[in-house]
Amino acid sequence: MVAAGPQRNSGYGDRHPVRRIGAPPGGGPTVPRRLLGAQLRRLREERGITLEDAGEVIRASGSKMSRLETGRVSFKDRDIADLLTFYEITDSQQRAALLQLARNASAHGWWHDYSDVLPAWFEPYIGLEEAATSIRAYEIQFVPGLLQTEDYARAITLLGHETAPSAEIDQRVALRMARQALLTGPQPAHLWAVLDEAVLRRPAGRPGVMRRQLQHLLNAAERPNVTIQVIPFAAGAHAAAGGPFSILRFAERDLPDVVYLEQLASALYLDKRETVDHYMAVMDRLCLEAAPASSTARALNAILRDP
Repeated sequence: MVAAGPQRNSGYGDRHPVRRIGAPPGGGPTVPRRLLGAQLRRLREERGITLEDAGEVIRASGSKMSRLETGRVSFKDRDIADLLTFYEITDSQQRAALLQLARNASAHGWWHDYSDVLPAWFEPYIGLEEAATSIRAYEIQFVPGLLQTEDYARAITLLGHETAPSAEIDQRVALRMARQALLTGPQPAHLWAVLDEAVLRRPAGRPGVMRRQLQHLLNAAERPNVTIQVIPFAAGAHAAAGGPFSILRFAERDLPDVVYLEQLASALYLDKRETVDHYMAVMDRLCLEAAPASSTARALNAILRDP
């Protein structure tokens, strides 16, 4: 699948048609919030209004207005109505559509049931992941969460929560398993994962857990919407030696691509065009440096045969 080069097989070509304003996109409140912010930013910029002036209308600072427009905080219905009036949006259908989008942005995603174990910094990622049409991931230590078996996920979860009660561990693992539904639904996302060989050779949990995980990767790689490449140790140093990252792309034209960088107790969400382009270039080089996807099954089977 990768022999022709990453650009031709990434699924990163033309976007799908833009969703009409007000339609409930996937991803719980995360995506409607970002879509609403993008629409309001466009309306403000078209009229030459500054963030500070717009902020005064809703009794907020320019910095808060910026956070609203980038979807990092939610709007109140009153704020939306006041901004639309300030922007001289009088068309009743347009106003109703944007207000409906604001209501969608206030709804809870399915992952709200896991709020007890869901860090605030990670919740936006689940919404973005749920709505993404394409996810590209580079990993150097662990199998990506979307490709983990339950036993492997439990072993990895215990590394960071070894003193947590078993019920909490169960809930954390259940959340990870629930996220995987986006790969098997009627319109599954495309996942392209590039794994350092260390990911496959580092055991996790009890004997047999890693073996079952490798077999699971073999099965996953057979899906038409899953591509797995391995960077062998023999490849030496490579383009992304700095650490793991993911790139998410969406069908909606108003949603920019997002680079996700997870840290120990926080995360970065990067969507500036030049930054995303840099990470995309690194990802493309990784795909060229990795063994082609057609050889992934051979590599996995070789590790499974090792004593």
